[in-house]
Amino acid sequence: MTTWLDDVFTAPKPIIAMLHLEALPGDPGYDSKAGIRAIVDRAREELEALQTGGVDGIMISNEFSLPYLTKTEPITAISMARIIGELLPELSTPYGVNVLWDGQASIDLALATGAQWVREIFTGVYASDFGLWNTNVGEIARYRQRIGAGDVKMLFNIVPESAAYLAERDLRSIAQSTVFVASPDALCVSGLTAGAPTDTQALRVVKDVAGDTPVFVNTGVRPSNVAEQLSVADGAVMGTFFKEDGKFENRAKVERVQELMSAVKDFRNTL
Repeated sequence: MTTWLDDVFTAPKPIIAMLHLEALPGDPGYDSKAGIRAIVDRAREELEALQTGGVDGIMISNEFSLPYLTKTEPITAISMARIIGELLPELSTPYGVNVLWDGQASIDLALATGAQWVREIFTGVYASDFGLWNTNVGEIARYRQRIGAGDVKMLFNIVPESAAYLAERDLRSIAQSTVFVASPDALCVSGLTAGAPTDTQALRVVKDVAGDTPVFVNTGVRPSNVAEQLSVADGAVMGTFFKEDGKFENRAKVERVQELMSAVKDFRNTL
């Protein structure tokens, strides 16, 4: 089966590495004394580690903007655009963006920076750690078209972190109806939080009903499980394992990236 992944990535079962930006202006954790320059410097260091380690793509997100907003303030995407603009000369892999948890802002940022995809929660209503969380995929799909961002791929996270679907529906029916009504460019299946393992059986359930829509494992990939998970999924989005000691708050280290990508290459040799 040929999909848009074959046009974007040079290897099968691509590994998309998360580039987590430190807290931004307006965020509770923002370091106003160090300023945006410190955020750019750390992002550049981690980008080098990820690309040198051999990942297939990069996704830039405001991961440290905790606690997240479901409708972000303008300063968030504006700051991210400035940071990405400084990194663009060094981006040698395909890249996407994610403004947590704001689908419209993610699409705005992608169009402004030339990103090829976004990942967000585009469907469903949830009870979450961030309050009642609603979406409007029809509105977002029309907005993407209206601003001329129709080529930006939309990766739908259908198992959102720190949230539960309000309706009594199982994962199979959610995935099946999402594909039918919203035509996602990919589906992402997650664990409870960043770095938490994704249930392989959940991946199988989604893959079974996804048809031609690619399915990504979205959290918790590591060398010990990457072969098992890529035997089901069409690719992986990951970040925590790449960081020093595998801790979410630490910086990405090239040695850990190389370790994971070595396991991926071993798996690809079996395809």
